[in-house]
Amino acid sequence: MTGAPPSQLLGTNDTAGAWRIAKAFAAARAEGRCALIPYVVAGYPDAETSLRIAIAAADAGADLLEVGLPFSDPLADGATLQRASGVALAAGATLERSLRLIERIGAARPDLPLVPMAYANQVIGGGDGEAVARRLASAGAAGIIVADLTPDEGAPFEAVARAVGLAVVYLVAPTTPPDRRAAIAARSGGFLYCVSLVGVTGARTSLPRTVGRLVREVTAASPVPVGVGFGVSKPAHVQAIAKAGAGGVIVASALVDALGADGHDLATLAALVADLRTATVHAR
Repeated sequence: MTGAPPSQLLGTNDTAGAWRIAKAFAAARAEGRCALIPYVVAGYPDAETSLRIAIAAADAGADLLEVGLPFSDPLADGATLQRASGVALAAGATLERSLRLIERIGAARPDLPLVPMAYANQVIGGGDGEAVARRLASAGAAGIIVADLTPDEGAPFEAVARAVGLAVVYLVAPTTPPDRRAAIAARSGGFLYCVSLVGVTGARTSLPRTVGRLVREVTAASPVPVGVGFGVSKPAHVQAIAKAGAGGVIVASALVDALGADGHDLATLAALVADLRTATVHAR
């Protein structure tokens, strides 16, 4: 235990990775829009194609890129992402191969902050996650979203992540009480992930009518930008979230769906990313 104040012993917002993320959000804000954060699945439908998908998403308008690390038991994922994760695993995806893919994306687009999404068993296992945190940082990741990790159990991983300059992004949901939202936001590095609905990931035809109020309330309580995801699938959703004042919007399942049944339709994916980017403007 050191003599540092408690604010310096918890959280990862004062790290090199968090600064990179903050810069991307600030650049979008300076253009009068929220940041667009597409999601790609590492190794889907195979390693080489997933690299091309990531580059296509980057070039079509991504401000940051979320990279899902395939996992056998993805509790927060709906049918689309579960299927993609299963295909990637069957094609030979492993944690190390996913990290190598992140290295390749980072080498190809060095100015694009990469934020992998994973689960605690992958990243932390039975320890504190130091080995994976170091590997993520060396691969060029700016941050990490551990979908099933809460601040209540996250302090040891925050410490090792902070030591290697990695931001740990936490999540809040519509069911998270206001006081707890504020406490989680205070610990989140780079940005705070706001889940727009109660349920798992998956493209929705419409978002909850309360999403605007949720975004405004969470944004008011958060010292870091708020990225909104789950269910977001089309430009109209992005427009509504941008109008509510979100710092960013995350689109996942809709992009995997856009790739078609075989996962190779990069043109359709790129067109959707471009349309989503256009919708990020904070139009009133």
